[in-house]
Amino acid sequence: MIEAEALSGAEDALDIQAIRSDFPALADGYAYLDGAAGTQTPSAVIDAIADAYRQGLSNINGAFPASRRSDGIVADCRQAVADLVGGTAQGVVLGPNMTTLTYRLSSAIAKLWGRGDEIVVSQLDHDANVRPWVQVAERSGVIVKWARVDVETGELNWEQYQSLVGPKTRLVAVTAASNVLGVRPQVERITEIAHAAGALTYVDGVHATPHMPVDVRSLGADFYVTSAYKWCGPHIGAAIADPALLESLHPDRLIPASDDVPDRFQTGTAPFADFAGVTAAVDHLAGLLPARHRDRRAQLLKVMAAVEEYESALFDELRDGLRSMAHVTLYGEATKRAPTAYFQVAGFTPDEVAERMASLKINVWSGDNYAWEVVGALGLRHIGGAVRAGLVHYNNRAEVGRLLEAVDQLRR
Repeated sequence: MIEAEALSGAEDALDIQAIRSDFPALADGYAYLDGAAGTQTPSAVIDAIADAYRQGLSNINGAFPASRRSDGIVADCRQAVADLVGGTAQGVVLGPNMTTLTYRLSSAIAKLWGRGDEIVVSQLDHDANVRPWVQVAERSGVIVKWARVDVETGELNWEQYQSLVGPKTRLVAVTAASNVLGVRPQVERITEIAHAAGALTYVDGVHATPHMPVDVRSLGADFYVTSAYKWCGPHIGAAIADPALLESLHPDRLIPASDDVPDRFQTGTAPFADFAGVTAAVDHLAGLLPARHRDRRAQLLKVMAAVEEYESALFDELRDGLRSMAHVTLYGEATKRAPTAYFQVAGFTPDEVAERMASLKINVWSGDNYAWEVVGALGLRHIGGAVRAGLVHYNNRAEVGRLLEAVDQLRR
C-alpha cells in the first residue's frame, strides 16, 4: 500500500485527504515532517478545549455545575487514555508531560529501593527515561546498569538483558520506540526477563503510541507513559499502571491533597480544558476509519493497525529515497521501527540542512532531540547530531517527495 487514499476499495484504508482537511495548520503550505517532536491539532481538539472554557470550569470535587463538569472531564480523559493503550481508567495518572511524570514517579518508586539495589536503563531511550532514573539512583546508592545499542543497526538486543538483570534489579526502564532512530526493541522479551527477576518495568511509549496499536499488558509494562501532543492532542502527559501498584507508592504531597489513586500523583490544579482536548484527540484517532465497533478500545486497535500500515508504506518510500543518495548517511537499519528517519547530508551541518528545508517550507528537526545517549553512542554529539524527519498519519506522498527532492538538491 503506497498511499491509502488511492485504495478506495480497501475496507480499512485511511482517507488521507479527508484527514488532512481536519487540521487547520496544514493549510499554510508547509510540509509538517516534524511529528516526532509534536503533532498538529485537528479542529475537533481545538473546539473541545474552547468549548470547555466556554461552558465554565472550576476546580474538582465541588457542589456546583462548573466543578462537576471538571470532574466529568477528568474521568472522561482517563477513560480515553485507557482505551488508547489498554489500561484501566483508575490507573491513569495525568500530568503536564512525560518528563515531569517520570521525575515524580521515579522519586516515589525509589522509596522502595535500598543501597546496593540495581536498575537497568538503555542507550536507546530519550533522556526523559534515563536521567530521572540515573539521578534518583545516585541519591539512593543504587547501581545503574546500561543496555547498549548496536551502533551499526541501532538495535537494542534483548538478549543482553539476561546478564544485566538479576536478583538485585528493582526496575528496568526501556523505550517502546526510539524517538530518533525509530527502532522498536522487543519490549515483551525485555519485560519478561525483568519480571522473572521480580523487577518493575517502566516503558516509554511517547514515540510508539502515535504509530501502532498499543496494549500495556501485552508489552509487560508495569508503567507505560505517553504524551498526547504526539498524537494530535494538547501538551498533556499520562502514566498508566495497575491501580494496585499505584497504591503501593507514596509520593510527596501536600497534606490537604487527596491520597486517593491516581489523584495522589497529580499536584496542583489541573488544566481541565486540555484534558477535554485529550479525550477529543483519542476520539479523532478512533474516527480515522468508519466506526465498526461500539467499543472505542476495539475501534482504536483497528484504526491504529491501519495507521501503522499506512505510515510504514510511506516511510519505506522516504527511507529508500534517502538510502539511494550517496551524499546522505541514514542511521538505524532495524526492520521493526516507527516512521522516523535520522540522517546527515555531506557538506552540511544538521542545522544548515534544517534551515535549508525551512526555507522551502519543509519542517524537520536537527540535533540530538534529547536522545542524548544514543546520539553519543553513534559518535554524533560533537557535530550537532543529525537531521530528523518523522511521519504521522496526516502526512502524504507529496510531502515525502518534497523532502527527498530538497535533500537531493544538496549534492555537492
